Amino acid sequence: MAPASDLRKATKALESDADEVVLDLEDAVTPANKESARTAAVDLIGRYGDGRTASIRINGADSEWYTEDLAACATCGATLASVVVPKAQSATDLQRADAALGDSPTRLQALIETPVGVRDVGLLATATDRLDAFVIGYADLAAALGRRAAMRHDSWIVVQDAVLIAARAAGISAVDGPHLTIAADDDFRTAKTWVRDLGFDGTWVIHPAQLATATEIFTPDQASVDDARRVLDALAAGERSGAGAVELDGRMLDEALAVSARRILANAGQAL
Repeated sequence: MAPASDLRKATKALESDADEVVLDLEDAVTPANKESARTAAVDLIGRYGDGRTASIRINGADSEWYTEDLAACATCGATLASVVVPKAQSATDLQRADAALGDSPTRLQALIETPVGVRDVGLLATATDRLDAFVIGYADLAAALGRRAAMRHDSWIVVQDAVLIAARAAGISAVDGPHLTIAADDDFRTAKTWVRDLGFDGTWVIHPAQLATATEIFTPDQASVDDARRVLDALAAGERSGAGAVELDGRMLDEALAVSARRILANAGQAL
């Protein structure tokens, strides 16, 4: 994620190896720069959006910039991958954004960063077919809860599980929020390995120094990819032959393993 008001940082992010770049119009932009940041974001999406996955985090629904942010996003068309809705708390929040985008193919992501958002995350998950992902926003959520944002990674397990379960039930992605430091240190690696093992699909980062480590953690290794292929191939062969049970390397294969294999290939960016 990079502030749209800082051309150098935004351009560096867009030219990086990140799977997705989110241009921020909200927390990283001062009120005096909101309008110029919006204009800059639309311009950057026009320049880079055809060649990479780029999204815009708009200002909140209770802000004076919300309506114009969405209107500007709607003009981007297919070059804008998604609009990130901050502090999503109700189905209405996402439905308003959906309606404002009109016929645009741009998708939505919802930041879960309030107590109400966590409590009602299941309702948010089914608010609109345009929704692609949930992202946890630790800083705002910690402030609302009266909790230190820098607490141990496993102290957030209740929130993480709630978001993950709602995402999986709805068939959308679960994305971890940014670690609130700029270093790719042991704390960062431990926290991101934790959420990967919980089942999250990826993470935001707020500094380029963390990008390579995050990519390494969330990209399945070649052995896992090869095994996933073998599992799916064995199940497909069993189905063609009418076998009632399929065994591979001493494992009895079933649909649960197939689901896991498909997710590994999707996270590796490989076609099923």
